[in-house]
Amino acid sequence: MPELLRVDLSSRTVKQETLPDELVREYIGGKGLGTYLLTREVGPDVDPLSSRNKMVFLVGPCGGTTMFGTNRYAAFFVSPLTGGYCESYSGGDVAPQFARTGYTAVILEGAADKPVYVEVSEAGATIHSAEDLWGLDTYEAEERMVAKTGVPKAQACVIGPAGEKLVRFACVENNKWHSLGRGGPGAVLGSKKVKGLVFHGSKKVAVARPDAFRALVKDMAERSKDDPGVAAYRRGGTVNMVRTLNGANAFPARYWTRGNIEGFEVLTVEHMLEHFSTKNQACPPCFMQCVKRNTVPAGHRHAGLVVDGPEYETLYVFGGLCEILDFGEVMYLNDICDRLGVDTMTAGNLCGLAIEACRRGVLDLGLEAGDAQGVADFLLMMINREGVGDVFADGILRVEKEFGLEGIAVHVKGMEPAGYDPRKLKGMGLTFATTARGACHLRTTFYKAELAGMIDPAVVEGKAEMLVEWEDRLCIMDTLIYCRFYRDMVPWPYLTAVVNATIGTDYTVEDVRAIGAKIIAMSHEFNAARGFGLEQERLPEWITGRPQANDASLTLTAAEMDGMVKDYYAARGWRMPVA
Repeated sequence: MPELLRVDLSSRTVKQETLPDELVREYIGGKGLGTYLLTREVGPDVDPLSSRNKMVFLVGPCGGTTMFGTNRYAAFFVSPLTGGYCESYSGGDVAPQFARTGYTAVILEGAADKPVYVEVSEAGATIHSAEDLWGLDTYEAEERMVAKTGVPKAQACVIGPAGEKLVRFACVENNKWHSLGRGGPGAVLGSKKVKGLVFHGSKKVAVARPDAFRALVKDMAERSKDDPGVAAYRRGGTVNMVRTLNGANAFPARYWTRGNIEGFEVLTVEHMLEHFSTKNQACPPCFMQCVKRNTVPAGHRHAGLVVDGPEYETLYVFGGLCEILDFGEVMYLNDICDRLGVDTMTAGNLCGLAIEACRRGVLDLGLEAGDAQGVADFLLMMINREGVGDVFADGILRVEKEFGLEGIAVHVKGMEPAGYDPRKLKGMGLTFATTARGACHLRTTFYKAELAGMIDPAVVEGKAEMLVEWEDRLCIMDTLIYCRFYRDMVPWPYLTAVVNATIGTDYTVEDVRAIGAKIIAMSHEFNAARGFGLEQERLPEWITGRPQANDASLTLTAAEMDGMVKDYYAARGWRMPVA
């Protein structure tokens, strides 16, 4: 049976609970179990930054095993950014140690009166003082927290100064450059005075049917050898997407007015490989090796800076939206975000919005497109809550209200979209609108279907039905906490076989898909109970009311969006929400 640790930070007590096997059969684990626990534990009136919010950390049922791409961990919480349901996932080395503690889930509740960190091991959980760690950046805090345990294999996840200052898009970092990124998990930990968690254990992770499980691992290893997607990730990781999206007129630029940018070549894989001494890195065990460790070359003002990244999403926000056409400068901005603990995607979108606000005369900051140091200075203003940065630190919902930018500020539910222009990729517009945590690309990654020609990006009819099938399958991936980059290697039959071998069920594909649909419905019901309606499932007029500046034929009208959302609800068998 899966074990849960409940850590009450207010009373400094720890309680171990056994979760019934029926829960595993019903929800599998990962996203299923996390959504169930969040719904059970947190009521609809709970403020995200109050002690009544809870943080549910989980490792998936394949965590700590030999299954490729599943050594990731997750967190579930009410988002300080959106006020609604949030899920966040991270790779790196934390998940194997988490799994070897013998615990599936750790729930943090209440709030400490002084800074603490939580050590989780086979013996349970211990709450330690973190007063000497408070104020440190994420790199130093992680290193010192691990050293304090005295266990060489221990792994930690931590917040930086942004989380401490309750910046609503603060993230949780591990292994320096891996992030529980979106929705503000760092602010939730900061509100609880938790600097981080450290995990270590030596328990063996068991699956229900070892022989079947080993056969599935072997099958994937064999298929990976000649897989073109694997080869592409090994070569360039997500940086591959810059050339693809720019060429498709789907690379958001100049704060969501354009779908491409001139001079983009300096943000591409080819430029990276030629100039930045790129070395492949991987989460264990993984054959993708998608992480690119780059070093800024001599002669650049940031020479010698080392970063795992930047990933595509960081290149799109700083390179596209902010028009900073310098790979080394984007690495510098990436480092600021990771070191101080903020989500690069929200931070970069807010920087782009600030540039647009200055262009319109709404703000007088002297901030201009292409000004890397100006953007860096503005990042620090937000993180330190200085001047107008204090407003931006509370997220885009406050920004648009205080500065009259409603309809201009690009977000859904208070979360900014990923780097896929929905005027070209209309299915991405639908997924941005309907995803429970906000304008998220990862719940469907439907850009793949549209860019690969599986469905015409321009059509709206029939798009919802295909998108729902993708969303259901990727939801099941999240119950096992598979890395998204394994999406093309885990079709329904394989995914179902992994579920059965791992937890000992005999589900059919239809059974497993029904579980995915149920979990997705739960996340939407969680938001509905918090007052989210149809108004929270629309794209702003900045997108639906204007074509791309570089291609007037590329539009996504409000009527098209409304029609796709209606089709989505019909495909799910849900009642349409009120506006």
